[in-house]
Amino acid sequence: MTTKLLANPGNLAQTLPPSSKSNYGPLPLPLPLPLHSKFFNSQSQSPPQILCSCNRFLRPLRASPVHDDDKPPTLSLSLSPPLSSSSSSTTTTTMTTNDDDDESTLKQQQEEEAREAVSEILQEFGASKEDSVDIALRSPKYLAMLIDSVRDLDDISLWNPWTRKKKKEQSIGIGIGCQQQQQQQQQLRPEEEEEEEEDPHPLPPPPVSLKEKVYYMAKEKGDKGMLPFLESLGLTLPSATLLARYLSAHTLPHLIHKVKYVKAMFFSNSDDEVCIGKKAREMMMNLSIPIDEDVQQTLSFFEKIEARRGGLDMLGSGDATFRYLIESFPRILLLSLESHMKPMVKFLEDIGVPRGCTRNILILFPPIIFYNIENDIKLRIQAFEKVSTGNKDFGRLLLKYPWILSTGIQENYKEIISFFVMEKVPKVCVDLAIKSWPLLLGCSIRKLKMMVGQFGELGVRNKKLCQVIATSPQLLLRKPQEFLQVVVFLKDLGLDEEAIGGVLGRCPQIFASSMDKTLKKKLDFLTTIGVSKGHLCRVIRKYPELFVCDVERTLVPRLKYLMKTGLSNRDIAFMVNGFSPLLGYSIEQVLRPKLEFLVNTMGKPLKDVVDYPRYFSYSLERKIKPRYWVLKGRNVECSLKDMLGKNDEEFAADYMGFGRMLVDTMDDREKCNLKDG
Repeated sequence: MTTKLLANPGNLAQTLPPSSKSNYGPLPLPLPLPLHSKFFNSQSQSPPQILCSCNRFLRPLRASPVHDDDKPPTLSLSLSPPLSSSSSSTTTTTMTTNDDDDESTLKQQQEEEAREAVSEILQEFGASKEDSVDIALRSPKYLAMLIDSVRDLDDISLWNPWTRKKKKEQSIGIGIGCQQQQQQQQQLRPEEEEEEEEDPHPLPPPPVSLKEKVYYMAKEKGDKGMLPFLESLGLTLPSATLLARYLSAHTLPHLIHKVKYVKAMFFSNSDDEVCIGKKAREMMMNLSIPIDEDVQQTLSFFEKIEARRGGLDMLGSGDATFRYLIESFPRILLLSLESHMKPMVKFLEDIGVPRGCTRNILILFPPIIFYNIENDIKLRIQAFEKVSTGNKDFGRLLLKYPWILSTGIQENYKEIISFFVMEKVPKVCVDLAIKSWPLLLGCSIRKLKMMVGQFGELGVRNKKLCQVIATSPQLLLRKPQEFLQVVVFLKDLGLDEEAIGGVLGRCPQIFASSMDKTLKKKLDFLTTIGVSKGHLCRVIRKYPELFVCDVERTLVPRLKYLMKTGLSNRDIAFMVNGFSPLLGYSIEQVLRPKLEFLVNTMGKPLKDVVDYPRYFSYSLERKIKPRYWVLKGRNVECSLKDMLGKNDEEFAADYMGFGRMLVDTMDDREKCNLKDG
């Protein structure tokens, strides 16, 4: 229902400006308008609602201009019947949703205009269009700061005077050294100034778009495009502001080029991200000495990465790590590309670091990039000249343990050498251990003393100690309680301390193995194939290397091969009980050729190797074949034990009538003739 009403002019006295000849604006509601009762519905309990101009569903309430002083102004109102509560709620919800959508759209438009303005500023400072667009998209905090600054000026109505001032300054060259233009601008003709002052109706200034405002504000910041670029790298705005002060001498294009080179130097070939993270954890876990400033900064850098999602596994990822690299080592961006960074990469390649692997060293020990090649690196390399046989060898050592160039590690190396000299371990033996396991360089003397003391309790000293640390230097990094767990495990199998010391000297890798993943797994395997508990002690004492053989890739395939030849599980268990090294022999190099010769050439049954499994321990070419051909030539039949168990003199005396064994030098053809004869 829509009705035209004539408003009482007396009721508009407070809202309409006097003597105005222009269209009046929207009137505030509620209006004290007299409404006749005939406009009310007889069944309605409330008068129809009068909707103001802010309601988007009805026509706006506006006063018509007055053309005749004798006639009162008229208002054109749109009335609607009262809305039910549900309809009113739906309308309110719809209005709120639409308002949120409008606000979101407006915000997106403002951000887009701001990005365009920042992109233009960056291009003015020398960035390419592609780079400028990317930087503007990746610097939201900087854009928000500019937009907030613009709004602050808008709120206090200072924007137009401020922009006019900036335009004037730009036109006369303020801030760029154009003093002559400034003086000319100040010497205006008096007549023009008077005319300008006497103008009673000046034209309003043209409106300034948000894009222009952001542009002026970005110019006012004076950061030369550094702030948005540094934020686009992942830095926080406060960190970017602080770093930009140190980079004030750089131009934006030069800085962009340098950042691209540093990213390629540290984060190219990122397929081994997880391996780099694993290496970092290993270096941290095996560090037990006082550290110098360079290692401390590196550890702080690692802690920042570890706190992120993915942890140190993301250390090799440029997107995740570059921000923290720059925050931890901001001086990287101050180094010269041509006189420092590029020569450093070339030097690392010259000393044996493979091309493409320099990134591993730089990420695991970033301070190395600040070292002087002549005064720092080369002098520190000389301290390890006995460990490495040359520069190329040292490059591989550096790749294994980049912290080797830190001053703290260099000092600890001297202490390690002195300690082992006191333990009567030759320096050459220690150098071999460090070369194969350079993590030892981060181990404290206190920890080394504890482990060496554990070895001594088992009778491993002096030469035996030298053999242990040369063949299994990682054992020195074990925790004492982990070492004792293995000792207790072997004691439970029936070995005494002397036997355990023998196992340690023969196969120290056992004591560096995991209890659950290695030792217990091998023990379960031996039990499964039928080795009795009473024989386990003898099996381990005779051949402890079984504990370091891989079950799935080594032991199981050999077991399956023996069973495939016709041996039963019981036969194999009997053979292992009598000859522990059986499952330690290669299929292709030992088991297959010797079994084929036994069955195909010698014509003996498989039962013979069950009775004498030591057959597999003798050389096929130097002992088995020569003795077989001798016995074959004399038509002598004997067991494998009689044929192979005797030494040369005993064999010659028993089967040839000589005091010693003749060396058979006949070729295969002569052997065939002897066989035929």
